[in-house]
Order: sequence, then C-alpha cells, then structure tokens
Amino acid sequence: MNNPKIEFDDRMLSLGLARVSEAAAIASVSLIGRGDEKAADEAAVNAMREQLNLLDISGTVVIGEGERDEAPMLYIGEEVGTGNGPGVDIALDPLEGTTLTAKDMPNALTVIAMGPKGSMLHAPDVYMDKLAVGPGFEPDLLSLDMSPYERVQVLAEAKNCDPNDITVCILERPRHQEMIEQVRSTGAAIRLISDGDVAGVMHCAESEITGIDMYMGVGGAPEGVLAAAALKCMGGQIHGKLIFRNDDEKFRAEKAGINNLSQIYSRDDMVTQDVIFAATGVTSGSLLEGIKREITHITAETILMRSKTGSVRRMIYRVPKK
Repeated sequence: MNNPKIEFDDRMLSLGLARVSEAAAIASVSLIGRGDEKAADEAAVNAMREQLNLLDISGTVVIGEGERDEAPMLYIGEEVGTGNGPGVDIALDPLEGTTLTAKDMPNALTVIAMGPKGSMLHAPDVYMDKLAVGPGFEPDLLSLDMSPYERVQVLAEAKNCDPNDITVCILERPRHQEMIEQVRSTGAAIRLISDGDVAGVMHCAESEITGIDMYMGVGGAPEGVLAAAALKCMGGQIHGKLIFRNDDEKFRAEKAGINNLSQIYSRDDMVTQDVIFAATGVTSGSLLEGIKREITHITAETILMRSKTGSVRRMIYRVPKK
C-alpha cells in the first residue's frame, strides 16, 4: 500500500531498476535477428513486468506500451510493485527498437525511468516534435521556433566550430525530408536512424563518444519523456511539442490531464523531480554493447544513472545460461 510518508530513495531503488532493464534485455536475446517483432516485444514486456513486481514500490506506469485496451501488460495506468513502498511514476519502453531487434540492427535497448509520484509528464501515445543537445550550453540556446538551418548555425557558433563539424541525428522518415535538406545545406552531416529515438537523443549527451551533436525531428511523445529523463541525469537540453493528427488524439491528451495542447515542454517540464534511469543494450550500438551469447553465459551491459548526483554507471552483468 502506498505510504505518503515513505520517501523516494533513488539510491536504494537504482540497482533494482537496473535488474528490471537487464531482465527485459536478456528475455529478448533468443529473438534477436529472428524477424518477429511482436514476440521480441512480448518477451521483454513480460520479463520487465515480472521484475517490477518484485520491487518494494507502489508504482504507476505513466509511459508504457499504450492504452489499457491496446496493451495487456505494462499499459498506461497499470500499477506495479509490491505496494509496500513509495508512490512512484514509471516510464518505460521494454524494447526500444523492436524492428532493430528483429533485424539484428544496432542500438536496440530496454529503457526504464522512475521518479516520485507526479514527477513525469503523462504524455499520450501521439507524436512529439523534438530538439535536443548535450550539456554545457546556455539555457534555451535552441528552440523549436528556429528553422533546422538556423539551429545548426547557432549550435556551431556556440561550439566555436564550423557547421561542417556538426552532426545531427534524425529519424529516417518521409516527413523529415525538408528538414534533412535544410540541415545538409549548412554543410552539417546527418546520421539517419531507422528507429530508436531515445538512444538518438541520448547520443547528444555524449557527443565526444557518439559523434552526435544534436537531435531533431518528430517521433513518439512517450519516447520524448524517456529521453528527457535520460538527459535529466546526463545533462543536456530537450524541447518537445505534442503533435496532434486528429480530434481523437487531442481527446486522449486532455484525458491525460494536458490542458494546453500547444505547450512547448522543456526537459524539466517533462520530468519535474529527480529520477533514476536504466538502459540495457540488446543489440550493440554507440551507447551500449548488445547482449553477448557465450558458450556458458549471457553478458549484458547496462547504463544506470541518477539525476540527484549526476552519477552514470556502466555495469556488466553475466548470468549462466539455463
């Protein structure tokens, strides 16, 4: 039962969160490269839910697999945990990159974030226009009101470099064709990704490792909140605006408690308090190594972060094959 007197102890809960992320990744290992997106996602969902229910929390999934009628497990509003602990918000993507997993392509991850109850934007499953950069820049250096061309120019000036030295990560979608052309007209490079825009945003926070300076484009709103949680820990800026294609999507947003449908959200609007964040590599990418299947063991790499301390841990977990 949720006890309001029990505080959110991010330090004590962080290792448990890593176990949840690891379990989902390991559950999907036998489905990497097998061409079955649905089965891979289902395996990750079931494993993540099982591990979440072992944690002493009174958790509510605020970013999940979709509406209750559409997702049998880990749906938005589902309660997880033993109930004997603090009330927490949970944002998750049990398999960010189901297509990447099915095709054994880079950067598939399992992703989960946790914060005190009421700390995360309850974003409906609609689109979000996103713009992100890493740490070390003036607040609000960039804005969604700027053209893609202007964003590159402003960032290059802030980094004291030429636009030719900037690399932008963008989802490869027909809707982004004009954006891609504008960015390339500056001389900047583009790294196109087929899926996985949480990882795409996270790339900005470690540009010296990933080579990505900025992320922009329209993707899922739930993934925007997860990306904001990651940047809350790693440092960096993200701006997001919900995009509605019809009245039904607007209704779902209003049902989720969103009154201003045209609001532009900052990182701290989407994640208002300290959070913990964990991601485990499923397929190898520029952020994490994927699951390795050895003769006797399975090895997983997880990144575990706490925004309160700014700590970023990379953990290797080896488990014997059953």
